[in-house]
Amino acid sequence: MFALTKVFATIYAAALLMQLGSSLLMTYLALRLNAAGIAEVWGGALMAANALGMVLGGRIGYWLIGRISHVRAFVVSAGVIVTAVLSHQLSDWLALWLGLRFVVGVAMMCQLMVIESWLNDCAPSGRRGGAMSLYMVASYVGMMLGQLLLSFGNGLDALVLSGVAIAFAMGLVPMAMHRGTQPSPISQTRVSFMRYVRRLPQSLGTILASGLLNGCFYGLTPIFAAQSGFSPAQVGQFMALSIAAGLFAQLPLGKLSDRFSRVGLIRLTAALLCIAYLPLAFMPAPGPGWVMLAGAVIGFLQFCLYPLGVVHANDNLEPELRVSVAGVLLVTFGIGATIGPLVAGALMEHFGRQALYLFGIAVTALVVCLVSDRQRVPAAVAQVP
Repeated sequence: MFALTKVFATIYAAALLMQLGSSLLMTYLALRLNAAGIAEVWGGALMAANALGMVLGGRIGYWLIGRISHVRAFVVSAGVIVTAVLSHQLSDWLALWLGLRFVVGVAMMCQLMVIESWLNDCAPSGRRGGAMSLYMVASYVGMMLGQLLLSFGNGLDALVLSGVAIAFAMGLVPMAMHRGTQPSPISQTRVSFMRYVRRLPQSLGTILASGLLNGCFYGLTPIFAAQSGFSPAQVGQFMALSIAAGLFAQLPLGKLSDRFSRVGLIRLTAALLCIAYLPLAFMPAPGPGWVMLAGAVIGFLQFCLYPLGVVHANDNLEPELRVSVAGVLLVTFGIGATIGPLVAGALMEHFGRQALYLFGIAVTALVVCLVSDRQRVPAAVAQVP
């Protein structure tokens, strides 16, 4: 692990700062909407706009990386994000915020494609699980720090947006200073999305489920906590605890995923996660302690699905397809993160805050039922001109 940290230290630092800014922005906007009394529908809509931007960003990111290289694509995207974040201060008009969240989603997708394709291309095949687990650790440290920053002040000050912009700007520094292994130029051959669907059904299904669940986590969990009586500072602490639990899961997950069946780990994680949702879904008025404990268990399990799906997808892929498959996986995640908050937000509005976790139970139960070690996929992706 130390060798991987040394090789990819600057990449991990850039990921940490990027996720710090993204996490802080999402929770800040959710709390602003909750304070205005319009949380459920608009909170889901903002998260969906961000995720829809990520879907479009998959195509833009592939084009941008191929045209100007990985590092320059990251820099361009950071400039767009900083501009969009600071523009939230211009008006409280929610239609404008939807547009800005869409723009941030497009640019963040480009940054994620840069980082994940870089790691999957440059990490040794036998250490890819470890490289991804360290990336997830860096990401979750950034998310956790972003949530803890809400403890300063009342969590609703517009200066939070300046902090978000600073985090994204600072992420440029380690990325520009990277002197290690460079990723391979991307293939200009177009690969049909449906070809990936036929080759990687289990990976894409896992990533889609992760998008459904994580989109709800970032967009609606702060609203669940606020409606449970948490103050803005406590909401930040609750979110940070859940993310910290996910962080602690990553190192053992990386070792396990390099030794055991990744499909088996996906099914086991989904089954345990389904059970972990039960207390918050069915306890009528859980105390703060129960909410915190359940949130930690959920975070430990929920944030394992995405890296397992990514590493499973990258097994036996040709190096020139790394950027392409990174885009496909992130687009799939974005589709899930678009649908999840809209559906769960509507359910929360009609059936109460506990519907958020009933939705999670349904998603994880489907993963357990549909993902199987007995499935077989073709050995190679057929390319089309």
